[in-house]
Amino acid sequence: MNSPIPARVAALRQAMQQHGVHACLIPSADPHLSEYLPGHWQARAWLSGFHGSAGTLIVTAKHAGLWTDSRYFAQAEQQLAGSGITLMKQRVAHAPEHLDWLEQHSQHGDVLAMAGDSVALNAQTAIERRLAGAGVHLRTDLDLPGAIWTDRPPLPQAAVVEHPIAYASTSRADKLTRLRSSMRKLGASHHLLSSLDDIAWLTNLRGSDVECNPVFLAHLLVTAEARATLFVDRGKLDDKLVAALARDGIAIANYAAITDALSELHAGHHLLFDGNRVVSAIAKAIGPTVSRIDTANPTTLFKACKSADELSHVREVMRRDGAALVRAFRRLEDRLSAGMAQTELDVDMLLREERSAQPDYVGESFATIAGYQANGALPHYRATQDAHSSLQRQGLLLIDSGGQYLGGTTDITRVLALGPTTTEQRRDATLVMKGLIALSRARFPKGASGPQLDALARAPLWACGMDYGHGTGHGVGYFLNVHEGPQGIRPPVSGATLVALEPGMISSIEPGLYKPARYGIRHENLAVVIEAEHSEFAEFYAFETLTLCPFDRRALEPSLLNPEERAWLDDYHAGVRAALSPLLEEADHAWLEWHCSPLGD
Repeated sequence: MNSPIPARVAALRQAMQQHGVHACLIPSADPHLSEYLPGHWQARAWLSGFHGSAGTLIVTAKHAGLWTDSRYFAQAEQQLAGSGITLMKQRVAHAPEHLDWLEQHSQHGDVLAMAGDSVALNAQTAIERRLAGAGVHLRTDLDLPGAIWTDRPPLPQAAVVEHPIAYASTSRADKLTRLRSSMRKLGASHHLLSSLDDIAWLTNLRGSDVECNPVFLAHLLVTAEARATLFVDRGKLDDKLVAALARDGIAIANYAAITDALSELHAGHHLLFDGNRVVSAIAKAIGPTVSRIDTANPTTLFKACKSADELSHVREVMRRDGAALVRAFRRLEDRLSAGMAQTELDVDMLLREERSAQPDYVGESFATIAGYQANGALPHYRATQDAHSSLQRQGLLLIDSGGQYLGGTTDITRVLALGPTTTEQRRDATLVMKGLIALSRARFPKGASGPQLDALARAPLWACGMDYGHGTGHGVGYFLNVHEGPQGIRPPVSGATLVALEPGMISSIEPGLYKPARYGIRHENLAVVIEAEHSEFAEFYAFETLTLCPFDRRALEPSLLNPEERAWLDDYHAGVRAALSPLLEEADHAWLEWHCSPLGD
């Protein structure tokens, strides 16, 4: 089948020529700078045919290039084939990043177009500063992809609902009071929020405008007194919810009216906003006499540090989610043992069936990654009806999945040995396990950040000359986005802000190893930062593992684990057995008992 991509790129080039534009930059972004986008703002995917969550497309009169990172190299090569668009690999030695490439291929007087509703204010400033030396002018008033996208999907219209206080734990009135206290300390009279998870957390509302993320399209303007305005499509809220919001001082205005409201601010107003989380098209409406306070949204840290009540709900969700996984994995093994044909798509279906049967389950927290053998080497692989693998009674199956529950969000990866495995596979899986155990057992002083701990998970692989190309851990929301800031466990980056790990922060711990065209391994648990001890030197923190599901010992080589590592794994499995046994019956219970038995047995 002929690809429509060349015709779309040709139409974009024609629009560029009409407007005197020499290059067009299309990022993966929406007016809320979300990681995952509603279809209405997936212009980069529509223009390129590449559907990974991270990527930047640049089109000039003679060249079209798609920049993405190592998680998506194989996927991008496949999806870009025949499109005329070149894969440009990010964070690869001697390969130019997209702005470097633009500098090298621009002339004085060239015009670069980039839609203002898809670039953060601070990012726009940085790009302008970067390209000024080359004499390139940036225009953000042109949405050229939107101008040629004749069948562009409409804005989503899913309903907005209340997150029940039994699970939200803290009322929105109390959250607003806490926010306003921070605003006053910063000298702010007004605060603009555009990041969807911040808005959902603060208002105790949830939606489904973004696949797998329980958020809704909105902006929020909060005053330091008792008023706030939620800019959202009124048709998404029923009258009862509008009245409840009004009682907490939150009025409703049209989604697009945010720029009008900002333009009404004047001298004497002090507007707090995060220039990294507000797009330039919105910030452009702020008048020149308004005092700007550009700093991180206070709610970002508030929601990252889960309360005791929230963690209590999360722990129960982990039990229910773990029991669902045990049932699904046992059913999969039984089917394969019985000689039934099974594919990666069947794994996805089994997980969905078992999770859907759990109390307060809402949906998936991301699209399931079920990668058998070579497909497991693609960190963000997704099986489709057109492209998937059948499972055999040998080798490794990597399963990365998660659920959204009213009481929390899960994210877990397990590697199942479906039959005989090689010595190399078991060695590699054990090296990755050693990294997970090392980080899970870590103690660290107050003020330590994720980048300072990242090497603990990589050291066993480094010792063997191996590594992985993704971060080791990301924050996780509370019935919110499965990827949440501000914390992260990843290699240090020059100039990046170090965010301290604080009690209540939930993070994934997920080292991996990927051998292209052969197999992939990733072990992942979620863990929460807790207080450990206070010594004469410092206050120390540790991780409490939250995820409850056995690792497949058949994929490991126990002789490569030292006594402390073996003890950690045995203790973990003993805890899993104790937590999940009451939720299981007969065959599922027997499966759990076998998989949680000590390594020495």
